[in-house]
Amino acid sequence: MKIRIAAIAVLVLAGCASPPPRNAIERSSAIATLGAPNEISSARARELALQALSQIGVPYRYGGSTPDEGFDCSGLVRYIYSRAGIALPRTTHAMSGVGVAVTTDELEPGDLVFFDTLRRPFSHVGIYIGDRRFIHAPTSGGAVQLVDMRERYWRGRYDGARRLATSQ
Repeated sequence: MKIRIAAIAVLVLAGCASPPPRNAIERSSAIATLGAPNEISSARARELALQALSQIGVPYRYGGSTPDEGFDCSGLVRYIYSRAGIALPRTTHAMSGVGVAVTTDELEPGDLVFFDTLRRPFSHVGIYIGDRRFIHAPTSGGAVQLVDMRERYWRGRYDGARRLATSQ
């Protein structure tokens, strides 16, 4: 499993021509008017996707928002993005209104992907890491995991994606 995670990390970073900038958090009035508090660089978003990979195996806990207490889906996303200074809403439905919408073909590492898992739109969120895969905190009794959006379950429940990172 660790080899698989390392291989995915290499693939995600393969597109980077240079290391991510250390101070990549930027203010953007265009994004702010769409509901996101700030914008981060694409390189920083890829770095955040890798940080999400490091949370694989952390147990699910309803309302959880740290590695020590466990994560629910929105808690995981908020935790990872908070490390870049991005304050996201607590609920997945509220998160679905931040940033800008992107199509499946436009997905990039760090984008938020949303699913209808409770018979209501935007009831589940994860962090896209590339190659149609995303990291999420699944359900009670589970743990943070990497899954493929092309699996029948996820394909049938996909609600869309949002991007907080739009600059290079």
